[in-house]
This record gives sequence, structure tokens and C-alpha cells, in this order.
Amino acid sequence: MNNILELHSLWALPTLLVSLITILKFLYSFILNEEFKTVDFRIALITLIFNHIQLAIGIILYYTSPKFDWWSEGMSSVMSNSVYRQHLVEHPTTNIIGVLIITVGWSIHKRTNEDSKKFLRIGVFYFIGLVLILSRIPWENWL
Repeated sequence: MNNILELHSLWALPTLLVSLITILKFLYSFILNEEFKTVDFRIALITLIFNHIQLAIGIILYYTSPKFDWWSEGMSSVMSNSVYRQHLVEHPTTNIIGVLIITVGWSIHKRTNEDSKKFLRIGVFYFIGLVLILSRIPWENWL
């Protein structure tokens, strides 16, 4: 369990960094009206993969963590306790939605032929997903 928690924490750093770099690069490319190249496709795909790996590690951690046993106290107990609710409901749900939004951005960029729209769609959707993910990170554990 500790290994999975450590992996989840360590993998978060490159995932957040790659996501931020991708967003900045794509919005910059949109502003300059650049051509969407193969390297841009690969950058977006790598960012998507990093986020999906982080989500998969998080799901494994969720079910193997001793905190999952808090559910045995009942739904009302979990929802009335802010710590339980944060760990068991808010953090996983918001991160799943964030990665889902990133995935939607990836999917809809493939449906257009305009380079500027590709950059904009990935940039905006990846940004929204990243903001959601950042909003639920337990920062007190990192600082």
C-alpha cells in the first residue's frame, strides 16, 4: 500500500508538469496560429497517457487504502465528516471528471481539420481538467 501511495505521489509531479507545459505550448501555438504538426499530436497524446496512468494508480490506491474501510461506517458518516468526504468522495470524483474532460479535449481535437481549433480545444479542455485536478490535491501533504 505504501508503495502505491508513493508511486501515486511521485507520478503526480511529472503528470502536472507535462500537463502544464502542454497547455502553455498549445495556447501559445493557437495565438501564433501555428501549424498542427505530428510532434503536437504526440505531446497531447503523452499528456493524455500520463493523466490516465495517474488516474489508474489513484483508483488502485483508493481500493487498497485503509481509508476505504471508512465506508463501513456508512454513507452518512462519510458525508458528514469533511476528512472522510475529501478522501473518499471529493478527491476521486473531481479527478475522474478532470481526466474525463482532458479525454474529451483529446477526442474532439481529432474531429477538426483546422490547426487553430486543434490547439484551442486541447489547450482549453486540458486546462479545465488540470484546474479540477489541482483543486482537489491535498496540498498539505506536499508542502
